[in-house]
Amino acid sequence: MIHYSAVPMDVIFEGAETYEPKFIDIDQWGVKMQIEPISGFQARIVRLYSCNPQDYLKEQYAPGTIISYSPVAETSLT
Repeated sequence: MIHYSAVPMDVIFEGAETYEPKFIDIDQWGVKMQIEPISGFQARIVRLYSCNPQDYLKEQYAPGTIISYSPVAETSLT
């Protein structure tokens, strides 16, 4: 990829080496998706894992969309 800009490259790519996203796989509204938590109850959709082609046409599931979700702590029953 070629990027032409008057802005120095070190300014453009500042922090790129230290960025470590925390992705979570969830099932929201019956659709499996990967999200990136933003705050306590908000997340950004990264990708869908759905096998239904109609899910990819719905604007509410578009990558980059901010959704509300409730984080659930996993418990182990032994």
